Amino acid sequence: MTVMAERTSQMSVEEFETIASAAPETVTLEFINGRIGVKKVADGDHDTIVTWLARRCMQTRPDLDLYQGRGLRVEAYREGRVKPDAVLVPEAHFAGQGEWADPDGALMVVEVTSYDSDTDRRDRHEKPTAYGQAGIPLYLLIDRDSCTVTVHSNPDRQVGGYRTIQTSKFGEKVSVPGPMDIELDTEILKNYVR
Repeated sequence: MTVMAERTSQMSVEEFETIASAAPETVTLEFINGRIGVKKVADGDHDTIVTWLARRCMQTRPDLDLYQGRGLRVEAYREGRVKPDAVLVPEAHFAGQGEWADPDGALMVVEVTSYDSDTDRRDRHEKPTAYGQAGIPLYLLIDRDSCTVTVHSNPDRQVGGYRTIQTSKFGEKVSVPGPMDIELDTEILKNYVR
């Protein structure tokens, strides 16, 4: 594993994209902070949470699409490539784009934590930095380890990350600001944690 980590720190984006395109469907690869990351295959509860959120978004904003597992180029953050659990965009926004789309136009990215050792670094630290530098207005983190929903807003393109971070416990009402402007009743999320 150490040899792999050393090699990936010198890997180019083009080399990563070649490897990622050949990966089996059971593996999701990302390139963040100069390293390849492997996302754990989602479990049923994870997918149920994403579907629950998709339903809430579509009811509130039928003019938007919520893509699952869509690849984004987060160039400002060390030429990264990420596959958020969901990306909210205007209808048909990704039509005609390849596997790794430009994040311009993305209104919100969503991550639901997996029960793996990489979740802390990836979902709580690296991805907020990457999404903020990319200028994505909202980052919604549904954290099954801490049973919280964190809304990141007001991206900081210079430093990365977000200027406003609001964390709520499962069971509380969560306000997701513009451009989404939705209130989520998170009580049901208690059913989808171990």
